[in-house]
Amino acid sequence: MQLETKRLILREPKIKDWKDIVEGIGDYDVAKMMVSVPYPYAKKDALWFIKLKIKELKKKEPNAYLFFIELKSEKKVIGAIEVFKIDRFHGTGETGSWINKKYWRNGYITEAKIALNDFAFNKIKLRRLDSPIFKDNIASNATQIKMGYVLEGVMRKVHRSKATGKIHDINMYGLLKEDWKKKRISLIKE
Repeated sequence: MQLETKRLILREPKIKDWKDIVEGIGDYDVAKMMVSVPYPYAKKDALWFIKLKIKELKKKEPNAYLFFIELKSEKKVIGAIEVFKIDRFHGTGETGSWINKKYWRNGYITEAKIALNDFAFNKIKLRRLDSPIFKDNIASNATQIKMGYVLEGVMRKVHRSKATGKIHDINMYGLLKEDWKKKRISLIKE
């Protein structure tokens, strides 16, 4: 399975991607804003993660769809984006993403998230997406708002970063399919 945007290919993980994953998520500034990423991040961590995600994608109805974000111009994996905790009965899921620090502030996550939201709402047929973000992750909070997600509440001291051991408050954002249809139009015009 593959999604394509102007600058990106969102595709299934491959074992050979491990070096790009270690380079990207192995950066402390990336790892510290994630729940389950250890620091330092090593080859064994990347291989375990890639194998886990490949296995999940082979299921008839996966509970998660992870896409590696490949930059077309470099043919390099620069991040990942996922819809997970999929509940087909309720029509809900959560999203999460990260990008290699070398590629920050270029709009790649926004571009990838437009494709992911379209996939989640139109292909998986979800009706709602949630996006839990560390309260102190300024860039990710701004991205959620830009994408039309609504801040629905703060969960106090709920998640610990594996990289730092620090406990974080979480801003919980939600996006309904009908709101996405309206918001998507303005994002595509940018």
